[in-house]
Amino acid sequence: MRVGVIGLSRGLHLAGWLRRMGVTVALACDRDAARRHAAREALPGTVLVDRWQDLLDHPLDGVVLANDFDAHAPLALAFLEQGVHVLSECAACTDENEGRQLIDAAERSSATYSFAENFVHHPHIRLIRQAAADGELGRITLIEADYLHGMAPQAVDALIGDPGSWRGRIAPTAYCTHTVSPVLAVTDAWPVEVTAFPVDEHRPRDAVVLTVRLSTGALAVTRHGFLQGEPDSHWSWLSARGTRGLAESVRAPGERSWSVRLRSEAWTRADGSAHEEEREAPPLTLAGRPVARRDEGTVRILEGFRATVEGGAPPLIPVRPAVAASLAGVAGARSLENGSQPVRVPDCAPPRPHGIGRTGRKTG
Repeated sequence: MRVGVIGLSRGLHLAGWLRRMGVTVALACDRDAARRHAAREALPGTVLVDRWQDLLDHPLDGVVLANDFDAHAPLALAFLEQGVHVLSECAACTDENEGRQLIDAAERSSATYSFAENFVHHPHIRLIRQAAADGELGRITLIEADYLHGMAPQAVDALIGDPGSWRGRIAPTAYCTHTVSPVLAVTDAWPVEVTAFPVDEHRPRDAVVLTVRLSTGALAVTRHGFLQGEPDSHWSWLSARGTRGLAESVRAPGERSWSVRLRSEAWTRADGSAHEEEREAPPLTLAGRPVARRDEGTVRILEGFRATVEGGAPPLIPVRPAVAASLAGVAGARSLENGSQPVRVPDCAPPRPHGIGRTGRKTG
């Protein structure tokens, strides 16, 4: 399998894992000469170029898009048109028009579109997904997710204050897929309506809260940005409350932050006693060696992409959920602009038979 990688910041990390999996990273691209120079030692034998269009002239099975956060869709469209499988980093599109074009292109192409949202496949999210799928929680009614960084204000300003950088030009709600995508995966739902709030009116770009009404009727509350007090772990926390119990990732430093606390209420159990336990996901190995917990989601995404390209497996996260999660952030930006008024999210669910509603229930 021959792939190209575009963007050599996050992309260099992904390229390294692909090489460890035995995938040939044939070409890599970055506009920045210093990044290309740094990649020469890490990617021996890889052709390094400064224009992504150059990759279109080479025989590739797939391409990894790790360029600027808000510039993935045009590249994905070009490679899908050529029949090259696409793995795109964690913003699929910047508006509804791009999202519709991307869905159409992916469903028309002989190749596939996969979303590189690694947080969906982190150990704690996988444990909660399994508990939900097994019916342990009942019907999920409230789900909360965090993607937060504790940083000094001057460090935050340096990161998001440069309008020439993608971090400085995106809306504060845009980088929401590390929270919204896990929510959609656990609930098997689509976002319907978003209301967004700045956390601190004195520094409104630092952190935001999204309240998202889901197609199942549940409510999601997601927080992302820069807030103090998170453990030194992976910046991700998720809690799912259902009609029968609760599953939430453990807020703790170190390895316990990848574990999950489950509680079953007394009235749901034959012995009439509430039950709590802490679960830990089995470790992931690659070529017989353990993968660090923080890298498990990335490795699973890349392994899934290889299975899609080489074996025809369905994408782990296909185009419609990718676009839906991204458009939740777009709707959130509009909500902020309108004084935190609710904004509908464009419907990205697959077409349904006549008489079946968005949740999958009959409407007649």
